[in-house]
Amino acid sequence: MESIYNFTLETLTQHLQTQDCPHPKTAAIRIFHHLYRERKVGPLTEGQISKKAINYLAKSTSFDLAKTISVQESKDFTVKFLIEFCDGERVETVLIPFPGRYAVCISTQVGCAMRCSFCFTGTQGLKRHLTSGEILTQYLIAWEWLECYRPRKAAQPKIVLMGQGEPLHNFEEVKKALLIFVSEQGMQLGTRRITLSTAGYLPGLKRFGELPLINIALSLHSPFNSIRSQIIPLNKSYPLEDILATIDSIPFKGNRAINFEYVLIDGLNNREEDARELAKILLGKKGIINLIPFNGFPGAVYERPSEERMAAFQGILSSLGIHATIRTTKGSDIFAACGQLKHLLEGS
Repeated sequence: MESIYNFTLETLTQHLQTQDCPHPKTAAIRIFHHLYRERKVGPLTEGQISKKAINYLAKSTSFDLAKTISVQESKDFTVKFLIEFCDGERVETVLIPFPGRYAVCISTQVGCAMRCSFCFTGTQGLKRHLTSGEILTQYLIAWEWLECYRPRKAAQPKIVLMGQGEPLHNFEEVKKALLIFVSEQGMQLGTRRITLSTAGYLPGLKRFGELPLINIALSLHSPFNSIRSQIIPLNKSYPLEDILATIDSIPFKGNRAINFEYVLIDGLNNREEDARELAKILLGKKGIINLIPFNGFPGAVYERPSEERMAAFQGILSSLGIHATIRTTKGSDIFAACGQLKHLLEGS
C-alpha cells in the first residue's frame, strides 16, 4: 500500500479524483491538515471526509508512520532515533539542541553513494533512496518525541538535511518533501529554517532553483582538488571550481547566504597553506564558514586536530578577512555527531 505521506496535495487530489470521491480537493486539504497541521496519526473519520474517500483510502493507502526501533539520549541533550521503514531498511535521525529550540537532522537515503572518507555513513554504500514520505515522517517522529519528553523545547524544530545520504542525489523525493514542509496546507515551515547540505552533487546543484528558497550548506573540506578528491571522491567528477561557479549563479535573496562546511582533519587539511588558499577562494563570497572538528568512528584513518591547531586555523582565516566559527560537537557519545551516522553500528 502507498504511504499517505508520499502524496503532495496535487497528487492526493488526483488520487481521490480517479475514484470519483466527492470534493477531492477539499478532502485532500482536510487530509493534509490532519497529517501536518494537527499531526494526527491514523485515517480520518466520517464527517471529516466522505465515506467513499475513507473506504478507498483504507484499501489503497497506509496512514502509518515509520517504526521507531530505538532512542538514544546524549549527555548534551542530543537525541538519536533509529527508524525502520516498511521494507525493513533503517536510518538514523537526530534531534540537535540549540538555545531555545531544536533542529531535526534528517536522512534522505539509506546509506550514501558519495563515500566521503571522513563519514561513517559512506562506508555503508547506498542501499536505496528514501521516499518523500519517509523523509517527512522522520521529522514528525522527532517532533512528537520532543513534545512528549521535552515540552518546554517543543517549538516547531528547524530542519537540516544533513543526515545519511546526499540530498541532491535523491532530488525528486527531496523536492516533494520540501514542498510539503513549506506549503500553506502542509507544515508551514519557513524556508529560512531549512538547510540542505550537499557534497557538491552537480546535477542536483544545477537544479537547486527548482526547490523552495531554503538555505544551502556545501561540504567544502579543502581548497585543493587533490586533497578534496581524497576526502570527497565525488570531486573527481565534479571539481571544486565547477561547484563554486554553480553556487555563484544561485540567486540568494534577502539575507540568505551559503554555509561552507569544513571538516578539520589533523595533518591533511588544517595546515597554514590550506587556510590561506581557502581564504583566497572564499574572499568576497556571501557566506558563513563552519569549521567542524573531525569526529572519529570505528576504522577511521583520520585524527581530530587539537583545540590549539583548530584555533590557529581559524585565526589565519580571520587575519585574511574570513569570518569562521568552530562548531561545537554534539552527540558524539552516542555516535550522533557530524559524520558518525551509520545504523549498522552495534548498540544503535
